[in-house]
Order: sequence, then C-alpha cells, then structure tokens
Amino acid sequence: MKQLLKIEELALFVLGILAFATLDFAWWWFLILLLLPDIGMLGYLINAKVGAQTYNLFHHRAIAVGLIIFGYFYTNEIVLLCGIIMFSHIAFDRMLGYGLKYPDNFKHTHLGSIGKK
Repeated sequence: MKQLLKIEELALFVLGILAFATLDFAWWWFLILLLLPDIGMLGYLINAKVGAQTYNLFHHRAIAVGLIIFGYFYTNEIVLLCGIIMFSHIAFDRMLGYGLKYPDNFKHTHLGSIGKK
C-alpha cells in the first residue's frame, strides 16, 4: 500500500510540474522555491507543538489548492505560483514518506514514523 501511495504522490508531483510549465517563470524558480514550504519547520525552534502547527500549515494540500484556485480566478500569477510550489512540495515530501506532523514528535506523522526505528 505504501508503494501505491508513493506512486500517487509522484503523479501529483508531475501534475505540479505541468502546472508550473503553464506559468511565465523560468524553471530555476521552480527548483529554488520547491523547498520554501519547509520554512514551516522554524516553529520547532519554539517547541514541538508550535512546530507541528506551523509545519502542517505549510504542508496542508487544501491550502495549496486554495491558493491555486484564488490565483487562477483572480489572475494573480504570484499567488498561483505559491500554490503550485506548495502543492508540488507536498507531493514530493509525501512521496518520500514525510507527512503532516503530530505535536508530540517531529518524526510522528500521519503516514507513520519517519527515520530509523
């Protein structure tokens, strides 16, 4: 089942790349901005609860889709770019097994535990 989920996330990542290709930005923007949603990890500098909240805020697919919809209908290419980057980043993370975080521990995700067991 985990392999099937990884393939599904790969397909969503490819969809994000295709969506980015419709924008008028150079490809290097995609590569540079792809890791930007990990800024949500800065909350872990405060504590695990705040870290999980900020991480999950930057890694929630519904927020990414909302930004894409808003950017599309209001023809705001920057908001659309943010949504597509966020969507792509989330798919990439989930493909690697990183999920939304529980407040008890960074390694405790909705996809299971990450790291060495």
